[in-house]
Amino acid sequence: MSIDQKKYYFLSDFHLGIPDNKSSREREIILINWFNEVKTDAKEIYILGDIFDFWFEYSKVVPKGYVRFLAKLAELIESGVKIHVFHGNHDLWEFKYLRDEIGVIYHRKPETIECNGKKIHLAHGDGLGPDDIFYKLLLRIFEGKFNQFLFKWIHPDLGIRFALSLSNKHRYIKRHERGKDIQINLDNELLYKYALEKNKDNTEIDYFIFGHRHIPIIADIPDSKAKFALLGDWMTHYTYCIVDESGNLTLNKFIS
Repeated sequence: MSIDQKKYYFLSDFHLGIPDNKSSREREIILINWFNEVKTDAKEIYILGDIFDFWFEYSKVVPKGYVRFLAKLAELIESGVKIHVFHGNHDLWEFKYLRDEIGVIYHRKPETIECNGKKIHLAHGDGLGPDDIFYKLLLRIFEGKFNQFLFKWIHPDLGIRFALSLSNKHRYIKRHERGKDIQINLDNELLYKYALEKNKDNTEIDYFIFGHRHIPIIADIPDSKAKFALLGDWMTHYTYCIVDESGNLTLNKFIS
C-alpha cells in the first residue's frame, strides 16, 4: 500500500438493478470509474448499504450481473484497500457471498470507528431513530430466519422478479428524479434525531454518517463538536464523503 493512502471514503445507495439493465449498467460503470480515481489514496472505503436494489443468496445461486463492479471491489481489496459494506434495507439478505468471495468486511449493525484521529458513527440508517414503528415491524419480518427459509424455496427467476416488482422501481426512480435538489427540515429528520440522542451519551463522536435517505448534506450538531452527514446516492446525486489526512470531513460530488 502506498504511503499516500490515508483517506477514508464513504458512499451508499447505488441500487444496482433498477430501473432497467441499461441504466443500472451505466451507474455500474460510473462507480467503477470512481473506484479507479480514488484507489491511489484510499486507505479504507465504507459502503453504507443498498448496493443492490434487491439481493438474496440462495444456497448455490446469487443474482446475476454486477460482475464488473464486484471484480473492481476484489481488485482493490487484493491491492490492500480495505472495503467495508454495511447491509441496507434493500440488500439485507446478503449473508456470506461478498465476504467470502470478494473479501469485503461486512457489518450488519451500526459501528463506531476511528479514522485519522476522528471517531465516526456509521450505519445505513433504516430503522434508527424514534417513530416509524410500522417500518421497524416490517424489517423484523424480513430479517426473520423462518421467512428467509421460506423465500429461498421460491425459484430465483420468480423470487427476484417478484422482489423487484415490490420495490415499485419506476415510481421509486421518479421520486428521486423529483428530489435532485431536495431540501430537508433537520428538526423532522429521524436520523438527525437519532444522532442528537446518541451524541448526548457519546460526546467523543466527531461525525455521524448515514446513507438510506438519498439526500446529500452535512450539518452541525448544536452545542457539540460533532457533525451529521447524509451521503446522498448514486442514482441522482453521485455524492460521497471523505475524511482526509487531517481528519476533516467533506461532502463531494463525482463528475465522471
